[in-house]
Amino acid sequence: MAYDMIIDVGQEGERIALLKDKKLVELHQETNDKSNFLVGEIYLGKVKKIMPGLNAAFVDVGHEKDAFLHYHDLGPYIKSWVKITKETLDGKRTDGDLSQFELEPETVKTGKISQVLKRNQQILVQIAKEPISSKGPRLTTEISIAGRYFILVPFYDTVNVSKKISTLEERKRLRNLGNSLKTPKLGLICRTAAEQKGGQDLHQDILELQHKWESIFTKLPVAQTRDKVLGEAQKSFAILRDLLSYEFSSITVNQKILHEEMKSHLNTIDKQLPKILKLYLGKENIFSQFGVDKQIQASFGKTVSCQGGAYLIIEHTEALHSIDVNSGSKQAKSSNQEENALAANLDAAKEIARQLRLRDMGGIIVIDFIDLRTPNFKKQLFNTLRDAMEDDKAKHTILPMSKFGLIQITRQRVRPEMSIKTAESCPTCNGTGSVTSSVMIIDDIERHLDYLLTTAKHKKLSIITNPYLAAYMTGGLPSLRMRWFSRYKKWIKVKPDVKYGMLDYSFFDALEEPINIDKP
Repeated sequence: MAYDMIIDVGQEGERIALLKDKKLVELHQETNDKSNFLVGEIYLGKVKKIMPGLNAAFVDVGHEKDAFLHYHDLGPYIKSWVKITKETLDGKRTDGDLSQFELEPETVKTGKISQVLKRNQQILVQIAKEPISSKGPRLTTEISIAGRYFILVPFYDTVNVSKKISTLEERKRLRNLGNSLKTPKLGLICRTAAEQKGGQDLHQDILELQHKWESIFTKLPVAQTRDKVLGEAQKSFAILRDLLSYEFSSITVNQKILHEEMKSHLNTIDKQLPKILKLYLGKENIFSQFGVDKQIQASFGKTVSCQGGAYLIIEHTEALHSIDVNSGSKQAKSSNQEENALAANLDAAKEIARQLRLRDMGGIIVIDFIDLRTPNFKKQLFNTLRDAMEDDKAKHTILPMSKFGLIQITRQRVRPEMSIKTAESCPTCNGTGSVTSSVMIIDDIERHLDYLLTTAKHKKLSIITNPYLAAYMTGGLPSLRMRWFSRYKKWIKVKPDVKYGMLDYSFFDALEEPINIDKP
């Protein structure tokens, strides 16, 4: 199955869409806000509070809420991490060579955090969960560095292979190769993507991981509390690294700078990958051009339609997510009611797997399928849902259907759920129930246009608006835009965007910066 990645770089940040057979399955957003905290990033934090009752600590990493670090997330080698961090901050260590480093005793699972950490202590921490709702990030000090084929785990001295690689010969090959390339006290975990890969590619990945490890000791001596010590330059790079086990047919980006950076990045991974990288130069928004915006509008919201006619009602609460499956109004394919219910459930199961991944729903999910009585049908539904979720990289557990007809899923939550409002309020009236007269909207546009060209002296302008309003401006002979050209001797670009309400519009200057039009 072919995957496509679409990357939209805008003024507010990056939007990254992953399409499977042209259908949206993942959507990621990264704003330009420097306070973003992504899973896997490593920070130099300072312990602010020790909470003996919780057996946890609160650590300052720069978020408005102190991050949470539980004793169980310290890992067995926390004392070694504390020692090596102090040595580096004091200037006694300048590299990551652990061959002569003496490991501290491992911590026990039943210990107390007050025996390990103290207030105002500086420690290296890694983001385990992004800030969710009113909570700050969750941290771990069992730090690991992820590559495409391997994960580097400091202070361990073993090579482990993913359980998903089942062939004994392949497991042995990867373990032997890892042991021959690793350095002392830097363990490796072999990822599923390494299966059947050549020794040169695997060696290169290990070298890159070791380079990242060394970079920690370059940045740490000059780092201040809250500073990021290690992290991906772009979220799109991290997503690519995790998804390159899939077969991509294209990766399309709409910014030349990111295109060049990504081309260089992909070239270090695989010489064939830059061939599928494309730079989009079209005038229309890239998400609109590839049908992503339309799929977003159809996929987010309380009610979601399935391909076979069934539909889902998705509700979110503080404790869990509930999904109700309904058969829809399409004509029954069979005269047997139980078979019709099974068909609707199977259709819904595939869409539910996509929705969980697309919205990144985590925690407890309870699904109320249409009632089934035949045991074989229940088993078939369970297997279909399990198979549909195989591509989901988040850890999850699916329980068989209960006697109440419910299937329960627990899914790992490491970042806030993707929530996009699609039908909560009218985009034209903003929920007021009244709009500006359509006769007057063009007068308003022309009034602003006259001010911007004659008084503000803008040399170049463009208007982004709803496709219907854009068509009114550009259609006919002479069109409204042609009349503007005759009047002002300047050509006004009119760009349609489906995200705009029926009577919404925005002005942009020559640098594609938005213009405040709250003027007389």
